[in-house]
This record gives sequence, structure tokens and C-alpha cells, in this order.
Amino acid sequence: MSFSASPTHAPVAKDFAEVDSTIHRRLASDIPLVETIGHYIVESGGKRVRPLLVLLAARALGYRGDKHVLLAALIEFMHTSTLLHDDVVDESRLRRGKPTANEEWGNAPSVLVGDFLYSRSFQMMVDVGSMEIMAILSKATSTIAEGEVLQLTNIGNADIDEADYFKTIQGKTAMLFEAASHTGAMLTDGSSEQIEALRLYGRHLGLAFQLVDDLLDYLGDAGTMGKNVGDDLAEGKPTLPLIQAMKTGTAEEAALIRRAIEQGGLEHLDAVLDIVQRTGSLDYTRDRALEMRDQALANLDCLPPSEFRESLALLARQAVERSA
Repeated sequence: MSFSASPTHAPVAKDFAEVDSTIHRRLASDIPLVETIGHYIVESGGKRVRPLLVLLAARALGYRGDKHVLLAALIEFMHTSTLLHDDVVDESRLRRGKPTANEEWGNAPSVLVGDFLYSRSFQMMVDVGSMEIMAILSKATSTIAEGEVLQLTNIGNADIDEADYFKTIQGKTAMLFEAASHTGAMLTDGSSEQIEALRLYGRHLGLAFQLVDDLLDYLGDAGTMGKNVGDDLAEGKPTLPLIQAMKTGTAEEAALIRRAIEQGGLEHLDAVLDIVQRTGSLDYTRDRALEMRDQALANLDCLPPSEFRESLALLARQAVERSA
């Protein structure tokens, strides 16, 4: 898979080719189904933003070794594992416009291959050879799992507020972005200020990314997003557009959204779409995403000028401009 044409990926195109080779090599298993499902999901069209963060963070601070390639590949394995598990939990049938692995092979194989990828990622952490990096990533895996459980327990819960929402997305999404940029920086001789800045850059980028995802659930379409408008609502997920609409809408509008969240399904989709538009809740969500983008960009100020820093900045801007 070539990413060299992408402006964000171009400065690390050679590194990315090596990451791709490493991913395919480390997918090797004596169990054919493991390789089949593993290759299916890692080749399903994602932009591999998280491994990109590892490569760009390391190069932005002058890294000249090769451990960033292994680190980027294992981060992608961690991410792929969460996708396999998420699709089973959410009973998803479509991802990036393709049938999910659980739709193709069933829930049990998807969960077990997800477990394999997590286990393989920890084997690769040992090969990276840094206890500090292993500590960061092992903590991240716990935080991500907690975020997923928190999201699950909040399904159908119309009482969560914006602070609860941000706690959830910090765990389930932003944590791996943060771990990617943080560990990439940890490979280098960068200053503590620069390493911390790259950690926070990843966090704010991840928050912006998830905010836009949740926004697009009420704006996008299956053709561009690979999923349908209202999927989050159908699952009873109380995301920020709904939380804000309940806060600013009329009592009747808030009651309708509450009922839609608690019941799940798409019975109230048209009315909810009208309310989130009319109350400015979509604009509010986009503004919060822009705030996260701006914080991510500000964290790049202490890095030396380079094409790698420019790619990190471009990545942050693209995160809030995308339509899929």
C-alpha cells in the first residue's frame, strides 16, 4: 500500500514502505484464518494515521535509527485489534465501505484475531527494547479498554454531560493518538518540553478527530464515510451533537432526543437531524473540534522547523476539514 502521494505522508514515504513490509511480515501465523482476517482488516483502506504519528514525531526530533518503523507497525496492530473488537461490540456490518470482519467470518474469529494482534503488538514492544515505551503503551491499552467499557455503559444514557463525553473519547480514541506521538518522540534525544508537546499534540489531534467523526454521523453519507447517517443514534450513543442539542433546545426537543437515545433505532432520525441543525449543535461540535486542532498546532511551536513538523501541522488541519 503506497501513501507517498499524500502530502502528510510524503516526508516519511520510505519509512512507510518499511512499516507496510513489517506489518505483513509480523502478520505471519501458522493458522491461516489469522492471516486471512489480519490482512483483510489492515488492508481495508485506512489512512494509518496513528503509525504516521510515530514516524513524524520521531523524525521531527531528528531520529536516525530504525526502531520507529517497528513501533509504528505495532501501533497499527493495536489499532486494528480495537477495530475488530469494536465492530463485534457495536454489531457493525460496514466499515470504510466494506463488510466488517465479523460480518464476513463471524464474531468469534474476529475477537480471537483481535486478541492475536494485541498479543503480537506486545511481542513487538519487547523488540523495541524500551521499558519507558512499554510502560506508556501498556498503560494506553488499559485506558483504551476502559474508554470502550465506559462508552458501552453509556449506551442509551441520556444523562451524560460534555465532561463525561470528553472522558469517553479521550480514552477510546485520543489515547492511542497520544501514545503514538509520545512514544515516537521518546525514541529521540528531544528535550522533555518537546516530548511533552508531542504527547499533547497527539491527544488534541485525537480529540479533534473523534469530534469530527461524531459530527459526520449527522452530516455524512454511506458513500463517503463507509457507514450510514445516524449510526451513532441508532446505537443509542449520546455524542456531543446530541448532548449540546438537549442543553440548548426546548424542553420538547430535549425530551425527543432523550427518547431517541434511550430507545436507539432510527425512528426519530429526521426530527433529531432537524433539531441538531436548528440548535446550532453541529456548529458547536465543529467549533470544539477546531479548538482541539488549534491546541494541537500550538504544541508544535517548540519543534525545530522541518518538513516533518509541517506534515504534523497539515495532519491537524486535515483532521477537521475531512468529510469521511
